[in-house]
Amino acid sequence: MSLYTIGFTKHSAEDFFETLKSAGVTKLIDIRINRTSQLAGFAKGSDLPYFLRVSAGIAYEAIENLAPAKELLKRYRSKEISWEVFEDLYLKQIKSSGSLDTLNPKDFENSCLLCSEHTSEKCHRRLLADELHKLWGIQVVHL
Repeated sequence: MSLYTIGFTKHSAEDFFETLKSAGVTKLIDIRINRTSQLAGFAKGSDLPYFLRVSAGIAYEAIENLAPAKELLKRYRSKEISWEVFEDLYLKQIKSSGSLDTLNPKDFENSCLLCSEHTSEKCHRRLLADELHKLWGIQVVHL
């Protein structure tokens, strides 16, 4: 079983959807706190489910409680806290909230976690994927 991750920035729509199709993704799991920004372009939350379905036959699900809290993200983006502090606080957030306890591994099979960051290196999608790997032994592939 594989779990994929992807960020939409620096991707054309064609590249984004073809990458998902080529990987065999069957469901995109949106873990962004803000899915409505005009800056999201083709990945805007209200349009993305349609584009996924018609271009690639991929299902869509948004799981907001897996996104970092707005205040936490704001503090990191404004450089008030370092990546290391953000990482620690985000992991504490998802563990203490019980968010991980409500998840079912079958719901993540051949799914892809979506966030905005171009690479997974400093993105909460990598942190979440690493936690799911620890919990379930799921293989993680960053697209």
